Amino acid sequence: MATFVKSAQLAERIRRFAAARLYPVISSEFCSGRAPQEVFAAAAAGGAKVIQIREKHWDKARIAELVRACRPVADRHGVLIIVDDYADVARDAGADGVHIGQDDMSVAEVRAISPELLIGKSTHNLEELLAAQVEGTDYLNIGPIFATSTKSVSYPPVGLEKLAELIPQVKIPFSVMGGIKERHVKDLLAAGARRIAMVTEVTQAPDIAAKVRELESLFPPSWE
Repeated sequence: MATFVKSAQLAERIRRFAAARLYPVISSEFCSGRAPQEVFAAAAAGGAKVIQIREKHWDKARIAELVRACRPVADRHGVLIIVDDYADVARDAGADGVHIGQDDMSVAEVRAISPELLIGKSTHNLEELLAAQVEGTDYLNIGPIFATSTKSVSYPPVGLEKLAELIPQVKIPFSVMGGIKERHVKDLLAAGARRIAMVTEVTQAPDIAAKVRELESLFPPSWE
């Protein structure tokens, strides 16, 4: 793995991510007409401890404004804010981390922008998974697990069987994502998943806080 001495702040962010279970991802286009900050507040009130803001069609200034609007709510509920794609926005707006894809900047480039940011990286196969760990990412995401309509992708779903084969190769905290609904949680946990990222299952729920509480209740109280 890449050599990097983590600060106490980053180490705490990694610890908090590792303790999380449900990982809502908020995109305004999938919020059923509600403001994303309203959805964020409801997910936080429901008990989510890490939430990603993913706005693929907004400019950086607007994303930063959203992050700043969510920060007081996150602090009140003990939530990590992760920004998709933009490390500079995450740093300047006071987020806790950034999530990057295979075609985005490298982990080293993110560290140069802000060594305190929690860095997550998307992976889709064993080669990418191993490379992300060598690169020194703080957590990785495996996906899409199932077919998804929230993001255009050029690779096939991983599926439960392949996921179960990949998980033993992961040596850092990780999440799974892609087309996941409540009915999938039990099988994902059985395959070895510990943190599950969801978009529409959370953001389009009529009562978001209640849905988060319901989903959180499906996880074991402890991984011990």
